[in-house]
Amino acid sequence: MQPLFSFIVLADDATSAENAATSSAGVVIVVLVFVICLALALRAAIRHFKGEGGCCGGGGCAEPPPAPDKQIGTVVDEVELVLDGLHCMKCVARVKAALEAIPGVAAEVTLEPQNQLSPGYGLAVVRMDREVPEGDLRKAVEDQGFRVVSIS
Repeated sequence: MQPLFSFIVLADDATSAENAATSSAGVVIVVLVFVICLALALRAAIRHFKGEGGCCGGGGCAEPPPAPDKQIGTVVDEVELVLDGLHCMKCVARVKAALEAIPGVAAEVTLEPQNQLSPGYGLAVVRMDREVPEGDLRKAVEDQGFRVVSIS
């Protein structure tokens, strides 16, 4: 008689019983891995829809209201940062806010279509009314989860 499931076997000898146990353990492991992956995906989706995620990941993000331009004193230096990981206006707003949190810094951040870079890249034009180390600019951007490709 054929068994109903391949891992349920009525065994007459020890070898068949061992095969049934091995097959049963394999099914349990596969199911367990699937359940863990499903739980992690569900957790990430919940965080995303609550607005707790870092970014929308490439679209569907409502454009935040524009932040007022920060007023600084006389501009003494200007640099351009090429950024990686910007996908939406929420990303742009986060980078702009992070850069402008540095005293004496005003920033304009744009996405790829305006500056002809590859998708996911952005450009930040940073104006400063005092000397600001490049490391401070880089840290502000990277603390938000984005990568600075170059500073010029």
